[in-house]
Amino acid sequence: MTVPQLLTILRARFRIILVTLLICVAATAAASLMMPKIYRASTTLLLNYKGTDPVSGAILPAQLVAGYMATQMDILASRRVALKTVDNLGLADNPAFRQRFAAATGGAGDIREWLADLLLKMVTVAPAKESSVIDLSASSPDPVFAATVANGFANAYQQLNLQIKVEPLQQAAKYFTGQMKVLREDLGAAENRLSRYQQDHGLVSTDDHLDVETARLNDLSSQLVQAQGAAIEASSRGRQAMGSGGRDSPDVISNQLIQNLKSSLAAAEGRLALLSQTLAPNHPQYQAAQAEVDKLRAQVNSNIASTNNGAANNGRILRQREAEVRAAVTAQTARVLQLNRARTEMSVLVKDVESAQKAYDAAAARLTQTELEGHSNQSDVSLLTPAVPPRMPASPNVRLNLALAILLGCMLGLALAVLAELANRRIRSVADLSNALGAPMLGVIAWNKPAPRRRKLPAFPKPALPR
Repeated sequence: MTVPQLLTILRARFRIILVTLLICVAATAAASLMMPKIYRASTTLLLNYKGTDPVSGAILPAQLVAGYMATQMDILASRRVALKTVDNLGLADNPAFRQRFAAATGGAGDIREWLADLLLKMVTVAPAKESSVIDLSASSPDPVFAATVANGFANAYQQLNLQIKVEPLQQAAKYFTGQMKVLREDLGAAENRLSRYQQDHGLVSTDDHLDVETARLNDLSSQLVQAQGAAIEASSRGRQAMGSGGRDSPDVISNQLIQNLKSSLAAAEGRLALLSQTLAPNHPQYQAAQAEVDKLRAQVNSNIASTNNGAANNGRILRQREAEVRAAVTAQTARVLQLNRARTEMSVLVKDVESAQKAYDAAAARLTQTELEGHSNQSDVSLLTPAVPPRMPASPNVRLNLALAILLGCMLGLALAVLAELANRRIRSVADLSNALGAPMLGVIAWNKPAPRRRKLPAFPKPALPR
């Protein structure tokens, strides 16, 4: 079938197309007028796209996740939000809804669950393109109720979003509170151990006490070196004093009394030598001079012996002093070593106290922050545009329905016209005749519909014109 033949068929079956179109349009118009009017109220919600916590100021990584928007949409259209909306609006106590619930279910089941299912059927959620805005729409025959449901869902979603955020923090605060007690007990135990150790060992400040003891050890070490040097020198003098009668020892040589006595002895011996040349040994002057020489010689020997004995005694005293200083150094070394061990053990106890204190401080800071965040009433969701009762119904859309009815009527009319033509095929063109007879066309007689005859009007005499 060619396009000219199709156009000829449609022109011949125009009445069928027109009647079908009119029936479709009339049926659609009647159905649109009989359908109940549905009003749709919409509200928009803005999510916290910056991803910062209003209390702590920390960046929240959840807002950076690709599925965050989809998750929030699922939460918004969840049964929990619907149940919270039912409770906030008090729909379960509304007598009208109770009657509808009794008529629909016969009073079986939970009216809150039934109302939640009803509200979920009314609500549609859609995200905005490339933004953090969510559109929430509620459809109902009552425009005021549609706006109320939309705003109720938005408020319930804000509450649930805040509850989801706060509940883990409150549980964490309880956990940190319990841990604070344990950490406080650990800190007290560590401080008690340190205090007992200080009392047992008499330590107040280990570092300062150790510095004093170390300085004392250094001083004793210096005294020991000096005592050792003095003892060695005294021992050497004592050995010299014991050799050759002790007359050439440094102490004897440096003794001024002995040198004076030696000078006096030399003078007395000189006088005795002079007297021995002139006097006999039994002469009183000679004997007196001899007695003076013996006396001086005895005094020199006595002083030399005393000096040497003093040097020997000084050596023994210095060696004893060296032994005493060495013993003091040994005792002080043991004291310093004991203090080093005590400081090491005390350092461990101090580190235990510091670690317990740090853990307690960290837990206290985290508990404070968690309690602040747990008592926060700022949600990540903001109500951008609240829903208002719509003035015009969203459905039925009469214009759209009529446009679709016209399109459908035209298509159905064309299909019926083609089917009617196929059921009762007629010759409507030269091509149809050639195809039907299978003979060549010799000529075409043009036939036109005769023009309608016009009625002749009676002739009226022309009025005479005045001269």
